[in-house]
Amino acid sequence: MNKLILTTMTTLIAATGAAPAQDAVNAFEPIDVFSLEHASDPRISPDGENVVYTRVSSDIMSDRFGRSIWWVTADGSTHRPLVQGEGTYYSPRWSPEGDRLAYVASEGGRSEIRVLYLDTLTTAVLATPQRGPGSLTWSPDGSMLAMTMFVPKSNTSRAPMPARPEGATWAAPPIVIDELSYRSDGAGYLDPGFSQLFVLDAVQGGTPRQVTTGDASVSGPIAFVPNSNAVIMSSNREEGWPLDPQESELYRIDLASGEFSRLTTRDGPDRGPVISPDGRRIAFTGYDDEKLGYMQSRLYVGDLRNGRISRVREIAGDLDRSLGSPTWSSDSDSIYVQFDDEGTGKVARVEMDGDVTMLATNVGGTTFGRPYGGGSFTLGGDGTIATVVTDPTRPADVAVVRDGETIKLTELNEDLLGTKTVPDARELWATSSADGQKIHAWVVRPPDFDPKKEYPLLLEIHGGPFSNYGPRFSGEVQLFASAGFITVYANPRGSTSYGADFGNEIHHNYPSQDYDDLMSVVDAVIASEPIDEDRLYVTGGSGGGVLTAWIVGKTDRFAGAVVAKPVINWTSFVLTADGYPFFTQYWFPSMPWEDPMHYWNRSPLSLVGNVSTPTMLLTGEADYRTPISETEQYYQALKLREIPTKMVRIPGASHGIASRPSRLVAKVSEVVSWFNEHGAQGEAGSKDQTENGED
Repeated sequence: MNKLILTTMTTLIAATGAAPAQDAVNAFEPIDVFSLEHASDPRISPDGENVVYTRVSSDIMSDRFGRSIWWVTADGSTHRPLVQGEGTYYSPRWSPEGDRLAYVASEGGRSEIRVLYLDTLTTAVLATPQRGPGSLTWSPDGSMLAMTMFVPKSNTSRAPMPARPEGATWAAPPIVIDELSYRSDGAGYLDPGFSQLFVLDAVQGGTPRQVTTGDASVSGPIAFVPNSNAVIMSSNREEGWPLDPQESELYRIDLASGEFSRLTTRDGPDRGPVISPDGRRIAFTGYDDEKLGYMQSRLYVGDLRNGRISRVREIAGDLDRSLGSPTWSSDSDSIYVQFDDEGTGKVARVEMDGDVTMLATNVGGTTFGRPYGGGSFTLGGDGTIATVVTDPTRPADVAVVRDGETIKLTELNEDLLGTKTVPDARELWATSSADGQKIHAWVVRPPDFDPKKEYPLLLEIHGGPFSNYGPRFSGEVQLFASAGFITVYANPRGSTSYGADFGNEIHHNYPSQDYDDLMSVVDAVIASEPIDEDRLYVTGGSGGGVLTAWIVGKTDRFAGAVVAKPVINWTSFVLTADGYPFFTQYWFPSMPWEDPMHYWNRSPLSLVGNVSTPTMLLTGEADYRTPISETEQYYQALKLREIPTKMVRIPGASHGIASRPSRLVAKVSEVVSWFNEHGAQGEAGSKDQTENGED
């Protein structure tokens, strides 16, 4: 193994304080991040007998997450790789007859669309597109594949320049930008252009044929009509669309002519179209745009006749959750959907009368860093569901649901985590001091937990702010636990999966009583766990960074804080973030020049004069969601006030810092090192077991 990597990992283990735990238990260590794997994108065969999925793993030498395609039988008897190698392989898609598997391969910077013939296990390269394809979809007759691909616009014209003398070396020419959306987090500065629809002959291959044109993008998923001569997709093609980021309608696109026919007219998004197997109805998700910070996707069904949608009605209207991934049953009588419910991913069947039956739970585990939602499912012709499941001790594994029973088919991390002491998460409900609101939280103890000792408490706050944590695996939380912290994470008001009203408690009012929610969670943990109240610590990223900065401006009860990728000044944020057309319209009632005090009063910078807590800042240098200029403002303000602080800049990292394994490790190491510097590893006191022992 590379000596430099070993030396670095040893240093990080020491910094996190994980090493002491190793004397008593075999705890999860920073270097173990490089051995984690998870399943994603499970695809069940049409007959329900086989599942293919994308297996995500990390490479310690390249410091990248790789993807390969694996196959497992629905009874779990056979599990083997189908496609793997030096590249990245993803988006496996069964043909309608189940005899072929299309997928995307990326090798050496080049993308290929390939088909694996399952009778002979031979592979053909159908196309080598210039850009990576998305939303890969088979036509019902199996003759073609449809996909989306980016098509750049012609170069922006430049101002005239005098002729350069032969042999002269001039500076690079100016970069001219006139697009509304010109950069995006994770992608950087964007080439002007649009996502267009393409089709490809699935038998002979060749060059994908571009179907759509124009100055507007189409977006998947792609729904073929039964005779395969047209598709239905989502697009925003109305005048002024660049400043209307949530709007979209469903369109029927003729594959021969590229002609668009508008099918919906709602003020708000319509997306995720799926046509029933009998071709008579279409299901999709969307909502009426009320310009709220949080709007839940609802499920709609319409009759589909002669290329038109009629009699659109909402079903499952009593289910107060945001619904996605609609999928028709094989008999066209019900629809399967996925949603988060109180921090847990679920799959349910919805009947046409709106009756809802829960079928799968604990869906998710497709992130290694923090315990966010995720995951997906597919449905076999026999009603078998393929999905991915998780719990606080394991990332996503493949599972099937048959006859109401969930059967886990893989154990991708048993070789690593089966030998470790990986603590579970204890569920906790706290009562907010603000108004009695019930707040959901989870507590993770150190792997060598001793109820007779007192421990430092670490409050980890999720971002979004419209998102949720839950009982899911989190590499960061496990590393905090191994470093000796009792860690708590919670879903304060504004979190998703608790209904529309709970999510919009922070509409045009964030931060607000979510501060009280989090302090009440801390109090509840102190009341139920052996916590040293002189060793309380707080951290969070993005929206969690906002709340961390807000907290240290409101209270001095924490011994240390780490503010990760925050918003510090809402005015500068909305005018520098990549999503500024959305943030200005949906998170605020007016533009910053129209009501500057509304922006200022919600900015953590307005409270910096109150801060006495040692506070470190941590952000990726290529973060365009919460640009590093936000971090720099707060760092310099703290320096001017002579508050102990550091600024940790992650070179090349976007908002998703944990997109590379070493960055996940480095982030945790920096957080724990800062807390240790400010007393976290102080001498542990004792706690009377009768007062505060095991639950």
